[in-house]
Amino acid sequence: MKAFLLLVPAVAALRQRMEEDVEKFESTNWVKQERVDSSEKLELEFWLAHDKEDIAKFHDLLVERSTPGKDMYAQWLTHDEVVERLAPSEEALTKVLGFVVTELDAKDVHVNKFKSVVEVTVPAGLVERALETSLYHWTHKDYTKVDVVRSADGYTLPAEVAEHVSVVSELIRFPRMRFAGERGAVLVEEDVSWSKKKKTTQATATERRLRNGFGFATEEDEWSQCGALYNSYVNPYVLQSRYGFELPFVGAQKSVNSLALAEFQTQYYDDADLEAFSDACGIEKITIDKTVGGNTPGACKIGLEPCIESLLDIEYAGAIAGDIPLQVYYSTSYALLNFANQLQDEDEPPKIVSVSYGNDEAQQTGAAFMESVNTAFMKVSALGTSILFAAGDQGVWGREGVSKQFHPDFPAGSPYVTAVGGTDFATRSTIGEETTWADGGSGFSNEFGIPEFQTVQVANYLANGAAEVDTAKYNASGRGYPDVSALAGQVNPYFISFKDGHFSAVAGTSAACPVVAAVFAQINDKLIKNGYNSLGWLNPFIYATGESTAAAYNDVTTGNTNGGHGTGFPAAPGWDAATGFGTPNYPSLVEAALAAQAAVKK
Repeated sequence: MKAFLLLVPAVAALRQRMEEDVEKFESTNWVKQERVDSSEKLELEFWLAHDKEDIAKFHDLLVERSTPGKDMYAQWLTHDEVVERLAPSEEALTKVLGFVVTELDAKDVHVNKFKSVVEVTVPAGLVERALETSLYHWTHKDYTKVDVVRSADGYTLPAEVAEHVSVVSELIRFPRMRFAGERGAVLVEEDVSWSKKKKTTQATATERRLRNGFGFATEEDEWSQCGALYNSYVNPYVLQSRYGFELPFVGAQKSVNSLALAEFQTQYYDDADLEAFSDACGIEKITIDKTVGGNTPGACKIGLEPCIESLLDIEYAGAIAGDIPLQVYYSTSYALLNFANQLQDEDEPPKIVSVSYGNDEAQQTGAAFMESVNTAFMKVSALGTSILFAAGDQGVWGREGVSKQFHPDFPAGSPYVTAVGGTDFATRSTIGEETTWADGGSGFSNEFGIPEFQTVQVANYLANGAAEVDTAKYNASGRGYPDVSALAGQVNPYFISFKDGHFSAVAGTSAACPVVAAVFAQINDKLIKNGYNSLGWLNPFIYATGESTAAAYNDVTTGNTNGGHGTGFPAAPGWDAATGFGTPNYPSLVEAALAAQAAVKK
């Protein structure tokens, strides 16, 4: 009897292309260079997918804990409690861990606290083989020393692994470099360096402290508090007079409260400029209590406008936050997923986070990417952290420019982010009524639907305030932003110190965002001091107080966000897609925040 050997042709393992909606793997601003050397080490993050029903349930839980009047209001979760309620399955984690160990030969594997991100550092050659991709170096056409490694043709994963993965970061997104003047920076021609006027500045600072009770400016001289030469620029005293926060803020609950700023793309900080700003304005020297990601102070002396973004953030957040510990998170590239994971992995994440960066939704290249960021922010919010982003500085048109449709911003359009828009004083150098800054970012998301907290406000605005705006230009069923605003425009730009103590002025929601963040940091401190919890996810509180407490915000009812071209979203009474509810009124917000948590204690 003959034995027969049945030969079955090998069947190639099924694979799944990841982020299928991404069709372009190049950028006009980036130049493709040589292919990676197979031995080069790459840092990758495998972001695990979540069950949609689990996400929906967790969202509902977060709403219950973020809305004033609910029984569980402000009762935040621990990391372990988040994992119990929202985490990928053990099977998913096991599959991905098995893949990175066997296919990528990963030796040092880190799983984040939420058990949803697997981080590895592995040779590029193994990445190309295991993910079926071609990796190249790319350099920026203007910033030629900036080099990134990206895929030239997308990437795939084995089907049994792909079903558990949302994205692998960062393989296909190019960081968007910021250019000088993008926010409408206004530099002072008759600038005098701090080093030349230090003795005079210190003397006048001491006089101001004595005259104003160490911080509170009189009506006559708010504008000159940082020097008579700069009396047309917004400074901490002008902001205090308008928004009513405490200046200086002392006696902070340092062991519990904190305010963090995210900086990217060589936006470092230096003590010389922080000291110059502090001395010029007569405030205690601004200091950083914690830096994540490193700092290169020497870079702040090189170039036309070095470190101007980060120094603006730090100088105003620090001036308003006062004693509240200030933290800086730094990353070389604008990598939102990496930043979001940094927050997720902190033992004690900061209570408030302010980020003055963003892109258009259309520039994010992939819904999976945006949804991953969104889910990460939702989890961090459940720990009691408030996340604020600048709404952008090109009006409704975004960074893509004027076209037939408006271009919404991300992550400003995320419902778990508090988006901060921009205003100007209605009358130059007069502290009082504000009007919409035409370049303030605003609009409606194309990715995220209208969240519960703003359904009434959006419906009212679309029926009335925005009734004449062409609906073909935007998504009327999308999440509307901004939520709140602050001074940001060029009528009275912000006084800053940069480049080793040179004083200038800058405009943008990059200024408004840290101001609003620091105001809420002060409110958190009042809550903590009274035995309550932090505000956490802010938006339900903002919209509840916007409806119930008329004095909580300075309503802005004039102007629009057309960016100087065509039409934009007009301001209107109440919430609008130009300035949100308006600008903060600190005393009323403190009262509302205390009352909301006192009601739960009863």
